[in-house]
Amino acid sequence: MTAENRTEGMPGRPESFWIATAPRTYEPSLIKDARVDVAVIGGGVAGIMSAYYLKEAGLKVALLESRRILEGVTGHTTAKITALHGLIYDHLIAVFGRERARQYAEANQAAIEEVAALVDRLQIDCDFSRQPFHSFAETQEHLHKIEKETNAARTLGLPATFVDSIPLPLEVKGAVRLDNQAQFHPLKFLRAIAATIPDNGSYVFEETRALDIEDGEPCVVLTNQGKIKARDVVVATNYPFFDKSGLYFARLNQVRSYVYAIRTKEIYPGGMFAGVDKLSLAFRSQPTDAGDIVIVSGVEHKPGHAASTVSCYEDLAAAVNRIFHQPVLDYRWSTQDNVTIDKVPYIGKATPFSKRIMVATGFAQWGMTTSVVAAQILSNLIQGKPEDRAPVFDPNRFKLDSAVARELVSHNTTVLKDLVSGRLAKPDEDVTKIKPGEGKLAGRDGKKIAVYKDMEGRTYTLSPKCTHMGCIVAWNDAERSWDCPCHGTRFSHEGEVIHAPAVKDLPQA
Repeated sequence: MTAENRTEGMPGRPESFWIATAPRTYEPSLIKDARVDVAVIGGGVAGIMSAYYLKEAGLKVALLESRRILEGVTGHTTAKITALHGLIYDHLIAVFGRERARQYAEANQAAIEEVAALVDRLQIDCDFSRQPFHSFAETQEHLHKIEKETNAARTLGLPATFVDSIPLPLEVKGAVRLDNQAQFHPLKFLRAIAATIPDNGSYVFEETRALDIEDGEPCVVLTNQGKIKARDVVVATNYPFFDKSGLYFARLNQVRSYVYAIRTKEIYPGGMFAGVDKLSLAFRSQPTDAGDIVIVSGVEHKPGHAASTVSCYEDLAAAVNRIFHQPVLDYRWSTQDNVTIDKVPYIGKATPFSKRIMVATGFAQWGMTTSVVAAQILSNLIQGKPEDRAPVFDPNRFKLDSAVARELVSHNTTVLKDLVSGRLAKPDEDVTKIKPGEGKLAGRDGKKIAVYKDMEGRTYTLSPKCTHMGCIVAWNDAERSWDCPCHGTRFSHEGEVIHAPAVKDLPQA
């Protein structure tokens, strides 16, 4: 059976539930050069919230998105709004000290209240509800970490409690619980926020890809549609596409994970749950007109490092069927998150030498709070206001303890190995032998090419070298894309960039 046939046999509609259940936007693309106070690049939660706060402050803003706003990483989130970010606080105390860790906790807890206040003030219908959040361990190996995390969170002022069970059909060894967290429909919330941006000299430009930035007074954002001049620029593209002297490629890991939206016969008990064990299973519910669905995520790996992403979906489906009785799998999708070397997002000046270019990245799987924190910090910095939280998230910090240093070396060693092995590896087979439904690296006239053949026999041939830094891409059989194993750029089977950091498509071969 070919990979494409396996995909067609998978349960669930291959689309994000959030995108499927929220109206799409159809904002114009940039049609002529423009000038604003601030150009914000990236139409996800960090970009939209940054543009919102800056416009509220009286600045003229242009929000740029290479495709459609909210259909990238934010459109594929699980949208858990919590200050409990897995096993983070014991780590933060060890690396950054208690005061910085406390600031991180307070900033994310305050972000929850900010979202709640916006929902109330703007009367946004987005299914916002308060929920407890649990980080749980299914194995004895991780129980001690849960106990340490509970104690660490409490010492920082979070009202965390240790519980020995959770109200899901899972046998757990223990969990840390934090009450009064929240969940919502992210696209309903953010589309309402984005709708306030255009007008009075501010804009939202879709189908406008930023290609480069010239730092200066003013800065100039070069796009595929023209130029935008701005006093300040915010890069909020999940993975920074603009990386001059910032070395983000050396300090960020990308992680893919998988999601099913399911219906079950059991009554979901409420609450949000995230496991810290191997599968990283996470759960939350979402109301619909036909009753609650349950959103289940897990099965993590680096982009381009899974032998078969179809198998990743199958592993998650197997877990769902093991936990719930005869579940119906309605939707399936995958997502990709950035994780910094020390687990704290980078928010602030893009480099020590940047005059007016800011960055927001590295939110891991917790962007519903950290993106709000980023937007607030960047808005204040651009306005010249005091910002006590900025040092915690400073992108130019280089505070390395032994564990962080080991992670830095490990990440870059893996990237180097992927780069070299990809270049040296022989093609899988001859182009003429590739079957319908397959995507493979093949050889033609002594050169390596990336080849995909669809079920109708149409063949797509591309250069296999990622246009970011030249690593050799790998085939993603579930999404039918070419994924870079070094820094996580993703290209469609036709070569179009669908995930940064690359900004140039794969050329035809």
